Amino acid sequence: MTFKTRVAIIGAGPAGLILARYLAIHNIDTIVIENRSREYVQSRVRAGILEAQLVALLDEIGVGERLHKEGFEHQGIYLQIPGNRHHINFKELVDQTVWAYGQTEIQRDLHKACDVQGQKNFYEVTDVNLVDVNSTKPKVHFTDAHGIKQVIECEAIAGCDGFWGVSRKAIPNVEKDCFEKVYPFSWLGIMANVKPSIDELVYAWHPKGFALNSMRSEKVTRLYLQVEPNDDLAKWSDERCWDELSERLALDGWELERGPITEKSILAMRSFVSNKMQYGRLFLAGDAAHTVPPTGAKGLNLAANDVRLLGETLVELLTKNNQDFADDYSRKALEKVWGATRFSWWFTSMMHTNGDPFDAQLQLAQINHVIKSKYAAADLAEKYVGVR
Repeated sequence: MTFKTRVAIIGAGPAGLILARYLAIHNIDTIVIENRSREYVQSRVRAGILEAQLVALLDEIGVGERLHKEGFEHQGIYLQIPGNRHHINFKELVDQTVWAYGQTEIQRDLHKACDVQGQKNFYEVTDVNLVDVNSTKPKVHFTDAHGIKQVIECEAIAGCDGFWGVSRKAIPNVEKDCFEKVYPFSWLGIMANVKPSIDELVYAWHPKGFALNSMRSEKVTRLYLQVEPNDDLAKWSDERCWDELSERLALDGWELERGPITEKSILAMRSFVSNKMQYGRLFLAGDAAHTVPPTGAKGLNLAANDVRLLGETLVELLTKNNQDFADDYSRKALEKVWGATRFSWWFTSMMHTNGDPFDAQLQLAQINHVIKSKYAAADLAEKYVGVR
């Protein structure tokens, strides 16, 4: 069967569905395809810190209501070294805030909006193939969940299918313009049914490794520990997790709340950027084009920046035939991508130990500089909240 639409979107994660809703309010029809099930996509635990520009975009496309009711607005973060926890107040420094609201909740809100608006989505598709992407009439071939071969005829394709997706690979010789850094450590991520122990996120440098105390709701806490890349999850009992977190986050007069751990996972840390984000009528957005370590909370926010720009690009291209505007998408997107990549690398490098005593002293000096210098603190705040 052949379907006709204006934009085919590959990937039904937040980037893909935000783009679909953005284009819908500009009267541009889309079809979204996804190789996972809807339930799997909705249950993926990912980012939880939203910049103001992402919150504004969610409001604009009509899916921000529950975020403002149930999310946590944060004025800043805490930087911690042994014996000292310092508040970096974003509101005072740059007059902006961030929100804690899990990607699972954003996905649920997007699914609801898609259902209400009758968005055509295909889940559990296979054999995806992008055809004639360098023409004005590209096509997407795929097999649907029932084993039926389908074709989408469109005017543009948005590749929002993540690092392992097919979209980036459809760009000829794309690997020649890709850059990657693999970090020599990973994160052990923990989700626990326990109230947050503090009002803001705590980023803690410790001789044994980095630790992060975050939150998802009034009853759910998200925590992370720096571990070895080849660490075995089976060796991390609940008791060991809590003991290690309590040691790395320790501060006189403060205690980490403990509770039932509902999820554990080990996350590899890397930065990746494709300097080709478009080819003909194929445009990449989000993890399909770049990934960053989660330290600076840039992943989902950077994807949202892509989606905003790509949405504007497709509106210009498809309603005004503005090809020059479309041809500039990659350059404009990469300005933000490399800026966010630099910040994520800097923050990650400052907070994670590598066993070298000299490097440890440099890290402590850098953290103290951020704590004591209003200008350094303002620079961190500006990058963290995503001032554009």
